[in-house]
Amino acid sequence: MSAPGMNYKGYFAKVEFDPEDHIFVGQVLGIRDVVGFHGESVSEAAFAEAVDDYLAACTELDQEPNKPYSGNLMLRIPAEIHAAVASAAESSGKSINQWAARVLDKASHAH
Repeated sequence: MSAPGMNYKGYFAKVEFDPEDHIFVGQVLGIRDVVGFHGESVSEAAFAEAVDDYLAACTELDQEPNKPYSGNLMLRIPAEIHAAVASAAESSGKSINQWAARVLDKASHAH
């Protein structure tokens, strides 16, 4: 069972239930370093604490923390799809960026 994603200071986490240990296990997504947390309930506080601990550890070790996603996404798609996207965006009165953000947001919550 997977819980909705969490967001804190621009970092995102995925939380899943571990039926064997009867706890929720979370992991910060989109960074190279491994930052995890766990607890008996889905807790945004545990996630925030894990991120804050990670940032503090990076400061202590004088290392740059991995940055979360920037919000810039470069896609290479066939010209026909690009044209269809441009047409759909224009038809909806949105820019391609606005249209794509809405479609991607909707698709990312569909699972």
